[in-house]
Amino acid sequence: MLESKGRPNRLGLWGWLGGGRWGLERYLYTLHRLTGLGLLAYFLLHIVVTSSRAISPERWKAAMDSVTGPLFTVGEFLVFVAFAFHAANGIRLVLVELGWAVGKPIEPVYPYRTSVNFQRPLAVGAMILAVIVMMLGGLDFFVLD
Repeated sequence: MLESKGRPNRLGLWGWLGGGRWGLERYLYTLHRLTGLGLLAYFLLHIVVTSSRAISPERWKAAMDSVTGPLFTVGEFLVFVAFAFHAANGIRLVLVELGWAVGKPIEPVYPYRTSVNFQRPLAVGAMILAVIVMMLGGLDFFVLD
């Protein structure tokens, strides 16, 4: 029998899936990775569908007819939502990684002031920007169409 080093997982499967005491930045990290993979999958599907144009106009029409309808409109909006989040969070990450958004380095003493005082408000601002872009996109997708 394998022995657990450190504290046992008393939460069971939820303790592994739920992340426990994750902070906002950890959730944004996970969502950034997932939206990146989703956008990659969409990009590959987009290449497959648009490459049918090189085969024949009939093949192109058949491919385009297979990806139309209200379900695909919602899917396209979800791709847009993923793009808006991924772009806003990516801008935040560039600002943090280059050191422009966190100020001068300080001694890492808990609670980490750079995270709480600089990175968290920047993360909230990036998410507000993403939500505004998502709402404008939803307006364009569903109301102004």
